[in-house]
Amino acid sequence: MNNGYVELSREQWSDLRKNTPLTLTAEELEELRGLDDPIDLVEVTDIYLPLTRLLNLHYTGSKQRSSVLSAFLGHSERRVPYILGIAGSVAVGKSTTARLLHTLLARWPEHPHVELITTDSFLYPNAVLEAKGIMHRKGFPESYDRRALVRFVAEVKAGAAEVKAPIYSHLEYDIVPGATQSVKSPDILIIEGLNVLQPAPPTSLAVNDYFDFSIYVDAKVEDIRTWYVERFHKLRRTAFEDPKSYFRYIAELSYEEATKFAVDVWRDINERNLVENIAPTRGRADLVLKKGADHSVRKVRLRRT
Repeated sequence: MNNGYVELSREQWSDLRKNTPLTLTAEELEELRGLDDPIDLVEVTDIYLPLTRLLNLHYTGSKQRSSVLSAFLGHSERRVPYILGIAGSVAVGKSTTARLLHTLLARWPEHPHVELITTDSFLYPNAVLEAKGIMHRKGFPESYDRRALVRFVAEVKAGAAEVKAPIYSHLEYDIVPGATQSVKSPDILIIEGLNVLQPAPPTSLAVNDYFDFSIYVDAKVEDIRTWYVERFHKLRRTAFEDPKSYFRYIAELSYEEATKFAVDVWRDINERNLVENIAPTRGRADLVLKKGADHSVRKVRLRRT
């Protein structure tokens, strides 16, 4: 045990699956996995089934604690959504983790209504970022409307029947004007994003103050850099070729020019954000998934205190 965590090898962690059934097909996994994430059903069985078992136990315990408190106060019991946060770098695979957990947790009978939202929805619109002079720091903590995000999560946690959030378009690289998505009384809300474990300014609340459990998806910086460049090239041959894409011009670059562009963006923006802002929050997570160079999870660190 280290700093309140117990570290488990892949084999030790896999043994904790017990009898948790696999409720996902290879075809469904293909739709859920990221553009350059080679995750397979072995990884789902070894890593994500034990994780869903843990989360189900934690969810059940959270409901029991809420019932006890309501009984003590003499209040009628109300449904309190369970909130799960997932953090990590660009290109580390946290979005795949979030989508997998969204699907797997919704198939447990105890919590059929699971919602997923990403913090991209709370980025300031490009026009605001440009006015603030921070367009080049998109993805850094200051590029998000932190108050709107905290307000959204607080309303969900308070049991509001419906809470709306903006919609972000990765194709257009901007918030979609006037568009919203609704979260309606979920049993579990998953919030995925770069900075969800960021501490709040003094006298303020952070979004993670509302979390019941949090996960950090981790890997070596040099591995994430490789994954980022590989994903960039795949996007160049797919999404960037769409005439509506904000990055349409990149599809016209040569392989060498595109590689240089990707490496520069990684070094100047994404790696800086990872080292300065994202990685320092790893110690705030309840569980850390440590990936190897092949994208598979090699170790799991679970907080015990």
